[in-house]
Amino acid sequence: MIMKKMLLLLLPLLVGANLLYSRIGDQPKEGDLAPSDDQAKVGMLVTQIFSQGHYKKIKLDDSLSAHILDKFVQNLDYNHMYFTASDIASFEKNRYKLDEALKEGELAIPYEIFNVYRSRALERNKYVSKLLEKEFDYNVDEYYEADREKVAWSKTPTELNDIWRKFIKNQALSLKLAGKSWPETVKILTDRYNNYSKNLEKSTSEDVFQVYMNSFAENIDPHTNYLSPANSANFKIEMSRTLEGIGATLRTENDMTKVEEVIIGGPAYKSKLVKKGDKITAVAQGDEGKFVDVVGWRIDEVVKLIRGPKGSVVRLQIIPFEAGAEAAVTKEIRIVRDRVKLEDQSAKGEVVPITENNKSYKLGVITIPAFYMDFEERRQGVKDYTSTTNDVRRILKDLMAKNVDGIVVDLRSNGGGLLTEAVDLTGLFITDGPVVQVRDTKGSVEVLKDADATQVYNGPLAVLINRFSASASEIFAGAIQDYKRGVIIGEQSYGKGTVQSQVDLNRFMPNQDEKLGQVNLTVAKFYRVTGSSTQHKGVTPDIELPSLFTAAEFGESSQPNALPWDQIKSSSFKSYNNISQDLVAKLTKQYEQDLKSDADLKDLMRDITEAKKARENTKISLQEAKRKKEREEAAKKIDALEDETAAGQDGAPDPAEPATKKAKKDPYLKEATRLMADYLAMNK
Repeated sequence: MIMKKMLLLLLPLLVGANLLYSRIGDQPKEGDLAPSDDQAKVGMLVTQIFSQGHYKKIKLDDSLSAHILDKFVQNLDYNHMYFTASDIASFEKNRYKLDEALKEGELAIPYEIFNVYRSRALERNKYVSKLLEKEFDYNVDEYYEADREKVAWSKTPTELNDIWRKFIKNQALSLKLAGKSWPETVKILTDRYNNYSKNLEKSTSEDVFQVYMNSFAENIDPHTNYLSPANSANFKIEMSRTLEGIGATLRTENDMTKVEEVIIGGPAYKSKLVKKGDKITAVAQGDEGKFVDVVGWRIDEVVKLIRGPKGSVVRLQIIPFEAGAEAAVTKEIRIVRDRVKLEDQSAKGEVVPITENNKSYKLGVITIPAFYMDFEERRQGVKDYTSTTNDVRRILKDLMAKNVDGIVVDLRSNGGGLLTEAVDLTGLFITDGPVVQVRDTKGSVEVLKDADATQVYNGPLAVLINRFSASASEIFAGAIQDYKRGVIIGEQSYGKGTVQSQVDLNRFMPNQDEKLGQVNLTVAKFYRVTGSSTQHKGVTPDIELPSLFTAAEFGESSQPNALPWDQIKSSSFKSYNNISQDLVAKLTKQYEQDLKSDADLKDLMRDITEAKKARENTKISLQEAKRKKEREEAAKKIDALEDETAAGQDGAPDPAEPATKKAKKDPYLKEATRLMADYLAMNK
């Protein structure tokens, strides 16, 4: 209902969209890409949608024009490896022209810039062949700076040549340390950049258009974007979660394929070998297939290699996220493809016995990977149809029948799902009252309430969250915290407090035969019952456990142009006061003592600190002896850290694994159950 209302808000803004026209700039040179008439029309339509339909009112002016230009150049040449200072200077004449151009359907400027980029990139790829004519001297003590996002643009070809020499030398040394001979290295790198050149030459006008429109969108907020017809189809496949593969969402970053999300219940998740932030460098089919280097590949081509029929094997070479700049640290993993099934994402519950201070307790641990619902069962009128709330209700009744002393709800790495399920789930732990507030583009606030006065469970409660608990998870955790109904343990959550609507562009140009793609548009914000937004800040736990990830690396606060945190009027609700400041202070003190005495927590803290230091070091040694030593040390740290974190997701739970087994090897769950036991003792 909420999403339907938001779409209706957009309709009056767009009724004239099918009357838009095209105005193209100068004719391109032979071989250059140029916009089509349809893209000019779509560009104007998308500009209207972004400007008038977005949650925050967009002022498309000279200031925004300047930011769009910078973002477009950055998206083309993130590492400052192709454009020179003189190229950047030549783009300056267009700095304040893009606002009017977007309004009028003028697309010549971004295509002109892209054609320069493609020319420079093809030149650089040819230069790689020259660099590979002779093996590098790996005895020279020099470094390559891996983080090039903010370095100055090269002023001369000689300066850029030296950067490329170190760049290719770094890749060659990585291959050498991986056991490749010089001839093998030459072939791999030659093929890599030949393939990159072929992909560049196959670039389409649609590719340029999508990068440009998303350079506009990224200056609005990180969740608003334009999807081309092909990517729109892929988006719908991902949302349905039915395609067979490894169960991961990928994106391109700096010519590398990066894992954006590991889908709970999927093959990658179950393997515990893949995590958010890992980079995929090569793909092989089956147990005997040869690896295909995919560095520099288009993301759709990489996805084609990784997807495959259920039951088949795909092997990946990855650079673990923990490796930081140590590009030589690669791992080979094997995954059996499968479908992501609803039952694999369903809630699980189990009794976990724990003894603390010579007192034994039985705790119920409920793992909730997502907020889901089987719409077909509900449509057919199935009683107690499959959903997060119905499943957890059954689990709670079972655990209560087993006389558990308290409940721990594990929401780690739960990226959200259905808003209504977050509201209904909260209702199992409170009698009734507001759960979340939603403010739309007009400033109207809707309060979503639990109207059912039945409280299924009223006993001691803890909620475990991490950096990847987002959206609906934050609504549930925030409500439990605001009602003082339970204690929140873990890491600060992601901080996604916005609502997106999917807009099919063909809906507004009905006479268009071709598919035009879609826009994902931010149209509302979530607010806790206290009036505090979950946006940006997320939920801060009462007891904060160690985190491998900083807010600057992962989370809404790491995203440029994320909508700010703000506050609205509090809704009327009655606190349970189960959790007091005094209780939180006592539990925090107990946790600090555990941090000093518990071997698992001490090891975890040490390895997290070392991993963070490794990621902060962006200078990569190009001297073989130093690099080899650094690589060996980094590999040991990665192995140690992965042994200490469940499922490789900073403590993400595996729904299929018994909680009693998880608690023994998962320091986060172990500490949460220990603190829950302390909570019970203090309450007594």
